[in-house]
Amino acid sequence: MKPTEIAALLRLEVALDLRQRASWAGMLLYVVSAVYVCYLAMKGGLGIATWNALYWIILLFAAFNALARSFQREDAGRQLYLYTLVDPRSVVLARALYNALTMVVLSLVSLLFYCVLMGGEALRDADVGQFVLAVVLGGVGFAAILTLISAIAARAGNGIGLMAILGFPLVLPLLLLVMRASKLALDGVAWSVTGTYFGGLVLLDVITVTLAWILFPYLWRD
Repeated sequence: MKPTEIAALLRLEVALDLRQRASWAGMLLYVVSAVYVCYLAMKGGLGIATWNALYWIILLFAAFNALARSFQREDAGRQLYLYTLVDPRSVVLARALYNALTMVVLSLVSLLFYCVLMGGEALRDADVGQFVLAVVLGGVGFAAILTLISAIAARAGNGIGLMAILGFPLVLPLLLLVMRASKLALDGVAWSVTGTYFGGLVLLDVITVTLAWILFPYLWRD
């Protein structure tokens, strides 16, 4: 694993996305459509807990929609070519990093659209810094978990279906934790209380990336 390999793989990911700009347009359209449907269904107003839960449900499905393609857009020839050039750990770390950046951008854009359409009353008494931090850590966590699941599903040859089956049980603990942390942030609870939850989010992110770093070379070899 070399930083130069990771940097080169990141440039490759950017180049691939620039060639397929419709993928980003599709992700944004999915988020805007989901938020708009929720707006039409919830015109009467939302409580803080419901507002928070609905945002994370939308973001969860957006993450599956955005990251399912992580290891699905490469044919066997390109995989073999990468196998001969770089360390597999560089591949998975580069993908995880790029997906994390993608999810951070998608999470913040989703939050902007969500506040515009659904209203930002829930943020009136909130600790906005804590809430944004929860959004960022949640997006990074989704990216880390779904990158590993996407790799497993791609190697098994049944990408989308297997990713859905494996992904939801593994994402659920992270989802519950980040929903609790963001709800406390919306209630304006002090850092002394919420610090435990944010520490748990960071720990889950680190554990997931570590597992991907350890397990991916065995998947890649097969």
